[in-house]
Amino acid sequence: SLDFLGDAGNYLISLLVLSMALHHRARASLLKGATMAAFGTWVLLTTLYQFWAGSLPNYHEMSIVGVLALLANVTAAALLYTFREGDSNMRGVWICSRNDAIGNLLVIAAAGGVYLTGSNLPDLLVALALSALALKGASTIIRQARQELRATTDA
Repeated sequence: SLDFLGDAGNYLISLLVLSMALHHRARASLLKGATMAAFGTWVLLTTLYQFWAGSLPNYHEMSIVGVLALLANVTAAALLYTFREGDSNMRGVWICSRNDAIGNLLVIAAAGGVYLTGSNLPDLLVALALSALALKGASTIIRQARQELRATTDA
C-alpha cells in the first residue's frame, strides 16, 4: 500500500508540472527521485532487519496482490512507454511504472518460492532486488534532472 501511495503521489506531481517550464519539471523530478531513493533505502533496511527477525510471508496474499498490481502497472507502463526517453519528469514516471511491473513479476515468483521452500528467503531476495531497482531509478532520475537544471541555468 505504501508503494501505491508513492505511485499516486508520483503521478500527481507529474501531472501538476506537466505544462510548466523545464526547470519546474526538473525540480519536481528531484523531489520524486529523492522519495524513490528514500523508498529504496527503507526497503533495503527493512529487508536486512527481516533477515534476522522475519517471519514467513503469506504466499496467497503475495500472489493475489502481485497479479492485481501487475495488471495495473503493466497498463500504466504501456501507456507511458512512448515517454520513456522524455524529460526527467516523464522519464521518472515511466521508470517508476516499469520498476513496479518488474517488481510485481518478482513478487509473484517469490510467492511461488515461499510456497515451494517454506522459507522467507525468496521474499527477502526479491525485496533486495526491488530496493536496487528503486535506488537505480532514483539515481537515473536525479542525474537527468540535475542536467536539465544546469541546461536551463546556462541558457
